[in-house]
Amino acid sequence: MVIAVIGGTDASSEALLQAETVGREVARRGAVLICGGLYGVMESACRGARSGSGTTFGVLPGTDALEANEYVTIPIVTGMGQARNAIIVRTADAIIALGGGYGTLSEIAFALRLGKPLVGLGTSSLQYNGEPVCFPPLGDPVDAVALALALSLASGEQGVPRHA
Repeated sequence: MVIAVIGGTDASSEALLQAETVGREVARRGAVLICGGLYGVMESACRGARSGSGTTFGVLPGTDALEANEYVTIPIVTGMGQARNAIIVRTADAIIALGGGYGTLSEIAFALRLGKPLVGLGTSSLQYNGEPVCFPPLGDPVDAVALALALSLASGEQGVPRHA
């Protein structure tokens, strides 16, 4: 199971703590974490996952693996800028959004468009054609991971077989 953690580089201290807890819980539950590989929410989530001996993939916007934060296990160099967001969402079995800005909103939009399981943790509320776009908003990072995994299993997201 692959869980994407999406969120901005400029994040509140609360969002960073939540991201680290999410990462630790992802690893504890035996899932792999994928993110944008940079700083802020991404680094905190990777730090949490690595503290639990988890595996982290960082899908980088640039062309240098050294751009990755120090907690990324496997950097994926794309040279695609923000277009990498589609790779992150496509690869994930479920997505957890924490705070964020326009990049996070684009990932949320990709997830909704693709019907991927999506859980919000202190992130944007959205409207489409004047109607609210609903995805579960939670306040607890452990609950967010549990729900993301459950939604993924319920939706039949199988993804590619993963090896620990």
